[in-house]
Amino acid sequence: MTIRLGLIGAGLMGADHARIIALDLPDASLQVVCDMDPTRARAVADACGAADIASDPEAVIAREDVDALIVASPDFTHAPLSLACIHAGKKVLMEKPLSQSPAQCLEVIGAETRSGARHVMLGFMRRYDRAYAEMRAALGAGRLGRPLMMHNFHRNVETPAADFTGAMAITNSAPHEFDVVRHVLGCEYTSISASQPRRSDSRVAPVVMVLETGDGQIVTIEVNNNAAYGYDVRAELVGETASISMNHVAYTRMEGALASSAAYDADWRGRYHEAYVAQNRAFLGFVETGLFPEIAADCWDGYCAALVAETGARALASGAKEPVNMASRPAFYESRKGDTL
Repeated sequence: MTIRLGLIGAGLMGADHARIIALDLPDASLQVVCDMDPTRARAVADACGAADIASDPEAVIAREDVDALIVASPDFTHAPLSLACIHAGKKVLMEKPLSQSPAQCLEVIGAETRSGARHVMLGFMRRYDRAYAEMRAALGAGRLGRPLMMHNFHRNVETPAADFTGAMAITNSAPHEFDVVRHVLGCEYTSISASQPRRSDSRVAPVVMVLETGDGQIVTIEVNNNAAYGYDVRAELVGETASISMNHVAYTRMEGALASSAAYDADWRGRYHEAYVAQNRAFLGFVETGLFPEIAADCWDGYCAALVAETGARALASGAKEPVNMASRPAFYESRKGDTL
């Protein structure tokens, strides 16, 4: 059976999801593209073979010819649209964040729990990246000994908007690290501190965070949104007996003029394309079987990332180490099951 997908949001990420559906998901079809800008919706629909366009996301969710949804609309719409999908009984791959408000995340968690079935898979695609998968596997196989530290940096060419701030580096960029480190280490955070060095200009300086886990690990995260040289994400996991590091991904290296060089991507999409494809295939499996994918992020993971981000922004403002006061995890999210709950 072909799964008929509704895509909500036809911007940069929405267009990428549409191309993945068209080129990499033979068991799915793009039924409708929904966007507030009909010209943008039509361009994506025509390029990727969608049958229809629309501008009302809740109407799209309710359509009988739409089996499941992929949502890549602005962040503030994610929680309301998650609730709409839960109420409609339809599964959704929701781009991160679930919400930047932990309280709003808990509202979605409550609705999903009361429904008795899984509906929301959250788009923390780095869980499907091979480098992080190999780190997690090495740790799980005992090849590193007890994990002690995980060092992470996340660098972009420049900030995405003129009004971008250090706090936004924590709430907009760092949640990918907050989530994937939890996933690799199997940990929860207990505290976070954050600070910035001083740049020579008015651009937003890097933000450096130090987090402690409940199992006694130290996690460092650097987010540099004005690194200038390219998009660059790397990590090192240090254990008592060995360490494992993520390599810079480059398919070629230039040698010449007494120098050697490798290129960097301008943004994240090339670096994580294969992770997005693997994630979207896992989502189709979820739609087909009702079984939540083993390594996917759920609403609880969205809450954890939002809470750590909110606490980190507070730590940056206060200059002090702040405790991460997490709610109790509902038993509902201990299972990877779906409609069988």
